Amino acid sequence: MSAVSDQPLRTRADTEEKTGQKRNRERPPAPEPLPHAVVDNHCHLDIADGDAWTSPADALDAAEAVGVGRIVQVGVDLAGSTWSAELAARHDRVLAAVALHPNEAPRLAAAGTLEEHLAGIEALAADNERVRCVGETGLDFFRTSEDGLAAQEESFRRHIDIAKRHGKALMIHDREAHDAVLRVLDSEGAPERWVMHCFSGDADFARACLDRGAHLSFAGTVTFKNAEGLRDALRVTPRDRILVETDAPFLTPTPFRGRPNASYLIPLTMRVMAEARGDDLGELCAAVDANTGVVYGSW
Repeated sequence: MSAVSDQPLRTRADTEEKTGQKRNRERPPAPEPLPHAVVDNHCHLDIADGDAWTSPADALDAAEAVGVGRIVQVGVDLAGSTWSAELAARHDRVLAAVALHPNEAPRLAAAGTLEEHLAGIEALAADNERVRCVGETGLDFFRTSEDGLAAQEESFRRHIDIAKRHGKALMIHDREAHDAVLRVLDSEGAPERWVMHCFSGDADFARACLDRGAHLSFAGTVTFKNAEGLRDALRVTPRDRILVETDAPFLTPTPFRGRPNASYLIPLTMRVMAEARGDDLGELCAAVDANTGVVYGSW
């Protein structure tokens, strides 16, 4: 396994559509610390957003200073998953999730290397105690064209199998594919522990996932002005099923939407979540922290 680099593996521009719009790359100021520690359940420390990228150690220190003392570092391809596993082996504040992102599967299938890369993901999941999760896997109907859907679904099914056979949690990426995600899960049988990463559905979809045993992870999107349906989903989610995440460097919470995201900004999201639910902030933070331990185990 290669050593963790002091440089990012990729940039944000490599992972999203080019909009042609200029963005403010200035890093937002640190918010007020939380009254109880929480875990960033989904972060991409290997992806840079312009010049705002910092080393993993500095990013972890900045997060810990505001009450986000630990993170789950998530791979999106074999190289990033290998990097994530190595980072978790070096930092006791990090656990790793490994997978091929849904949008990777069609590209790899077209190149004839999907099986090889799936084997690499399974090896990481099987051999590293610091790898506690298989993800992010799932379905993405926003970016994948019709001719890539079969490969994407096959990859999702294979990741579910890897998670179940190796006793790992499963982390699901679902973009405009709610019904299909549930169809595949019902067909394969969900693992004992599974997470809807960056939950994006309404209250009815939340209930459907919860009925199947999911934990729902809420990102900065829950703070957006037009996200009342998402806040409704948060309100119907039992406190013992809630997680929080950044998906950094993406999905920066209000009032810094569009600027670089990082784990130290989770307090902004947690405060909106507590307000939307009518919960005491400290009590909700304590519950989210405990829930993370249920899904991933101890650090």
